[in-house]
Amino acid sequence: MRPATVTLGDRTFTFRRAEEQDVAALAALLADDAIGAGREDASDLAPYLRAFHAVDGDPRHLLVVAEDHHAAIAATLQLSLLPGLSRRGALRAQIEGVRVAAAFRGAALGSTLVRWAVNEARARGAGLVQLTTDLRRDDARRFYERLGFVGSHLGMKVDLRADPSVS
Repeated sequence: MRPATVTLGDRTFTFRRAEEQDVAALAALLADDAIGAGREDASDLAPYLRAFHAVDGDPRHLLVVAEDHHAAIAATLQLSLLPGLSRRGALRAQIEGVRVAAAFRGAALGSTLVRWAVNEARARGAGLVQLTTDLRRDDARRFYERLGFVGSHLGMKVDLRADPSVS
């Protein structure tokens, strides 16, 4: 991806592909809310580094950071392209792990980053963009609805690490 520069008010941000040296800041972003604090552990970077290398090494995945002019990581998201047969073989884009650092919230950075990801998905040939958000994240759900996302499906998960009885 080519870096993109956006100006929001008096702040300028660069959207770029994440690099290994960003992983500690990204892990901290993932842990920086009530839900993330219970499932993330930014003090141990080993699993995040393994995941980073898997994502970064696959051209169907793009881990993006938004950094300010001081090179502080302000936001992140992952964009993944998923080929499939349904919808006449449409390529889907999945947006995951959207986070905006507390100091940068309320300045339209999150909406600008998600819109950028939607346009990037379109440019890469996707016919549909989807995402999930935790049901406990009412503000996030409203945020995505304001961007045009529709709660058209019920997402379901099983944590294979927590429930070994599922087979």
